[in-house]
Amino acid sequence: MDVQTNSQAFHQKIKAAGMLIAIGIVFGDIGTSPLYTYNALFHPGEVINEMKALGVLSCVIWTLTLQTTLKYIVITLQADNKGEGGIFSLFALIKRYYGRWLIVLAIIGGSFLIADGIITPPISVASAVEGMRAIYPEINTVPIVIAIIIGLFAIQQFGTQQIGKFFGPVMVIWFTFIGAIGILSLVHNPSVLRAFNPGYAYQLLVHYPHGFWLLGGVFLCTTGAEAMYSDMGHVGRNNIRVSWIYIKVALILCYAGQTAWLLSAGQANDLSPFYNIVPKAIYLPAVILATCATIIASQALITGCFTLANEAIHLGFWPRHRIIFPGTIRGQLYIPFFNWALMVCCIGMVLYFKESSKMEAAFGLSVTLTMLTTTILIALWLRAKRRPMVLVVLVAIIFLSVEFSFLIANLQKIKEGGWIMLVVGALLTGIMLVWRSGRLQQKSMVSFRELDNGDLAKLVELSHQEQISSYATNLIYLTASSEPNEVEDKTIRSIFANPIKKADVYWFFHVDIADEPYTLQYSVTPLSTNDVYHVNLKLGFRVQPRVDLFFRMIAQELLASGELQLDKTPIMHFAANEIGDYKFVIINSYLSFDNDLPFWKALLIKSYYNLKGIGVSDDVNYGLDASNVVLEKYPLLFTNRPPLNLKRI
Repeated sequence: MDVQTNSQAFHQKIKAAGMLIAIGIVFGDIGTSPLYTYNALFHPGEVINEMKALGVLSCVIWTLTLQTTLKYIVITLQADNKGEGGIFSLFALIKRYYGRWLIVLAIIGGSFLIADGIITPPISVASAVEGMRAIYPEINTVPIVIAIIIGLFAIQQFGTQQIGKFFGPVMVIWFTFIGAIGILSLVHNPSVLRAFNPGYAYQLLVHYPHGFWLLGGVFLCTTGAEAMYSDMGHVGRNNIRVSWIYIKVALILCYAGQTAWLLSAGQANDLSPFYNIVPKAIYLPAVILATCATIIASQALITGCFTLANEAIHLGFWPRHRIIFPGTIRGQLYIPFFNWALMVCCIGMVLYFKESSKMEAAFGLSVTLTMLTTTILIALWLRAKRRPMVLVVLVAIIFLSVEFSFLIANLQKIKEGGWIMLVVGALLTGIMLVWRSGRLQQKSMVSFRELDNGDLAKLVELSHQEQISSYATNLIYLTASSEPNEVEDKTIRSIFANPIKKADVYWFFHVDIADEPYTLQYSVTPLSTNDVYHVNLKLGFRVQPRVDLFFRMIAQELLASGELQLDKTPIMHFAANEIGDYKFVIINSYLSFDNDLPFWKALLIKSYYNLKGIGVSDDVNYGLDASNVVLEKYPLLFTNRPPLNLKRI
């Protein structure tokens, strides 16, 4: 059964365990939005206007229906890349149909989604912890929020496999709880359910003073929708779809209950409308449950950021980092650089804003931009799948209209703190574009040469030269060339430079990152049997590139099949294993002083090399054992400077 068939079967299954996992890791962000959404719409001391209250509830209901249910649950979840979802997976799925301009869209969307990961944990945790103020009015919640965030990021390095088992049950309790307290509040004023009529939303946006600008706060109710698509590969499409029915009912009941309380109270107070509908008898357990739910929501978002960063690295959008797989769950990974960088940024947000009500200004703007890029990519995917043009245009018009409205309304938050998210998103976008462009520019400056009969004969002769000391039984060079008869000029120079590197077998390894997530294939071209081999290793963009391990597996398979024979060499008589010793030669380039680059090209290349400083070296990136690696330096030349008129006097 192939990968495509397996992924289809995985997504078609509906299991109780799968839905439990989906509720635990997919809906955490959107599930905790009732804690803070109405805080952004109804301010302490505000006298409640019925048109506004019912209009806001109507907007929330129809946002969850159009934006979340129709766009993500019905349409977007269909666009799986061999079972995986997310904006980078979507880009990889359709990039072959369109030009390179799609890269900019994908990078912008991915950058602002990562930026969202900086503000979501602080606002979620802070909004839950601030419920303690009803019991301890003078409590300073900032240290508590920071302590929770530090603890949350500290446990990432150990993996979340064990505690992850509790995510589903806790979130089921959470959604049941918010739905139940919503019903208890609705009993006192069930007339608010009139807001299912979209006419109330229309009245708010068109006739209520400054009603349109309230969309910036309304948008907070759907900020976790993107996670449904990103996490599709972990839990399955149909498990998400069926679970969403229960989640949506619970969310609407909770928002309706808060609206009922606002109309009955007649005035908002210092406490969140959410905590005002919590029965006093269970208030403290409710705060603890809310805090647990926000921690789980933050955990899911952090895991999503790791997955997104991993895809960006493998697609060549971001500098390479050390990636660790702490558990046995498929797709679970840990990136130390991103973990600690996210933690520092989250703490910075808490210290800057201090309260969740002030963080709302920075929240939502980045997600709006991500959703806009997803809409464009989905429309292009529908077109690539040859869906009727009428459907493509209709989808694009409906969702772009909704999201542009949210974007315009969110722009008013720039002065109140929204500028931070724009700066962070723009910075991440800039880094990705510079890294990708610089990498391609650097690649274009590397010269290649054909392995003609002369070079190949020289390699074979050196391999059999008994008067020269052996450098290694197997000598492996990573090459950017997928063509067996082509190799970098620097590689040939390295072999025949001092010291001359005599090996029994020379290997040229090309690592190709596939558009599919979990591809793991290789092909071998013997350029000279038992002497020179070219290997093309094809890896999915979610596969850890453990090239050291893959080389041993490939060599052992060739030995087993008889395509490679090493037992005739003298050194193999004493070798501890059947493939003998091996060394990877990593040739790191640097910009030579003998270049005459144009200013902008020189700036791009230098920026690229500076960005290398925040990443890891090639040997770490490719999973090479340090004891088997030789590092060399190679000057990178673009054009030689004109001859200098140097005179002897």
